[in-house]
Amino acid sequence: MLNEQILTNARIVTADRVLLGTVVLREGVISEVETGNSHLPQAQNLNGDYLLPGLVELHTDNLEKHLGPRPGVDWPSAPAVMSHDAQIIAAGITTVFDALSIGDVNPKGKRMQQLPGMVEAIAHANARDMTRAEHRLHLRCEVSHPATLSVFRDLVEQPLVQLVSVMDHSPGQRQFALEAKYREYYMGKYHLSPAQMDAFVVEQVANAKTYSDRHRQAIVGICLARGLSVASHDDATLAHVEESAAYGMTIAEFPTTLEAATGCRRMGMSVLMGAPNIVRGGSHSGNVAAARLATEGLLDILSSDYYPASLLQAAFTLATQLDEREQPSGAGLAKAVAMVSDTPARAAGLDDRGAIRVGLRADLVQARTFGTLPVIQQVWRQAKRVF
Repeated sequence: MLNEQILTNARIVTADRVLLGTVVLREGVISEVETGNSHLPQAQNLNGDYLLPGLVELHTDNLEKHLGPRPGVDWPSAPAVMSHDAQIIAAGITTVFDALSIGDVNPKGKRMQQLPGMVEAIAHANARDMTRAEHRLHLRCEVSHPATLSVFRDLVEQPLVQLVSVMDHSPGQRQFALEAKYREYYMGKYHLSPAQMDAFVVEQVANAKTYSDRHRQAIVGICLARGLSVASHDDATLAHVEESAAYGMTIAEFPTTLEAATGCRRMGMSVLMGAPNIVRGGSHSGNVAAARLATEGLLDILSSDYYPASLLQAAFTLATQLDEREQPSGAGLAKAVAMVSDTPARAAGLDDRGAIRVGLRADLVQARTFGTLPVIQQVWRQAKRVF
């Protein structure tokens, strides 16, 4: 049969279990999922490796590293996208939402100047099938920045935009409820003197008072009218969660406390946490550990955030913890893998991928484990091998 592939002798990670069996791909989709091995000569033997759905990444700023590989170095947008794409597909990510920040609080930053070139380069590469992963756009909106709303109105017209998050990194808010922590973080990150930091705080507080509420309301209204998924960012209290839910937000990115994550579950919001948090054993900024939220049944989605290879590693790390209490055996891995495939796909409105199920896109990853470390062997996107 034309355009048919048979992958056999694989430990197939389905929605609820792991089974040893065979997957048949036809015309870019999954057409059969069966237990047992195929003995057809054209079948590809995966030698007992795991076969997973292609990973779906909702929030990564990895592209920025390729645009500015060293301080003071600006790399051309098009090759930066291709280099970023190669790293993404090598991590098993077949659908990626490149997170582009609107409203840079860095007084020396170039994010705003880079935005048009980044969007154009991603759209150009995607349209011409130059990328191996499918790229979509996630607009991260810093609501306290004066130019955020006007820039957002321009960029939201780009068809690749499918996810928007609203953030407020001004002092006294969410992640930086304590001004001392705000000062410590930004003085270190941007190398500001005490006097420069004092002026920076005054400016950010004034901007937040002037713009944050107005921009948040306007941006969310535009998103809901266009049917775009909207995420909150760094909810720290129940009041934050209630505000986010009242705006119609359905995803909570990186809630910082157990209280906030519990409130998200009660409000029906999907909780997204960083995969590096799982791999490293906790938050680098002292917030609630993602593993604890998983233990409490409050974790829905994992994101690689700043380190693409962390996504699959986090799923296998988390599976070890979940398997201690999940039945039958393998259910823990199935649950963890869903956090990096099926659940993020559905949260972003992508119902055609994210699981190994008949009728869905044949986005697949073959991974072999060495101890507890998964190592990717092959990746397929719509049944085409891309790694």
